[in-house]
Amino acid sequence: LLSMAVPTPLPPSLRRGLGLLLPSSCEGGPSGQGDPGAGEQPAHPCLSCLAHKVLSSLPLQVMLYFNAYYFPVWCLAEGIMLHLKYHLLPWHYQFLLVTAFLILSLAEGSRLYLGYLGNLQEKVPELAGFLLLSFLIQLPLLLFLLSDRQVIHLPLEVPMHSLFLAFLLLEIVAAFLVLRTMTKQLAAQFYLRQFQEGGRGRLEPGGTEGQAAEMG
Repeated sequence: LLSMAVPTPLPPSLRRGLGLLLPSSCEGGPSGQGDPGAGEQPAHPCLSCLAHKVLSSLPLQVMLYFNAYYFPVWCLAEGIMLHLKYHLLPWHYQFLLVTAFLILSLAEGSRLYLGYLGNLQEKVPELAGFLLLSFLIQLPLLLFLLSDRQVIHLPLEVPMHSLFLAFLLLEIVAAFLVLRTMTKQLAAQFYLRQFQEGGRGRLEPGGTEGQAAEMG
């Protein structure tokens, strides 16, 4: 009966999978069990390592910073150019361009806010919303404004849209990489907490090890 009190080792496949999730700076692995005599398991050293690891992306934050200053300039220039060529456009393109301009202007403010919040505070839902707005709304509308031949392009319009598109593409790539890193971090923290709670449950009086010690 006393042999039941010995902690059961983790399966090799589970150890390898957890090792891939943990950063290389964490030492001790997921098998640390603390002092059984204390009746309480201390926090896993890798949990504190994962909790204090900075996941915010500096390149993404720099692009968001400059994009926040560039957007009012683009908005003002596009509004002026749309006013200048409005009477030269067919009626359906008048409607399309005004609608695209309004959607781009309204969505860009929300997109930049979600990007700032998700990157600086390391929040996955906000960063995912930033990525979806960038990929599903802003990118198709900008490509429409740049590629449609029926749109009358003024000399300043193409460079303004091209710079906006460059910001957008770089931010999509950077946000995708940061989001992937954050999800891996959350998965590693989840698995480590599961191992820690499982080890603490075995050490409690009603747990497996406590029952084995009483029977012994």
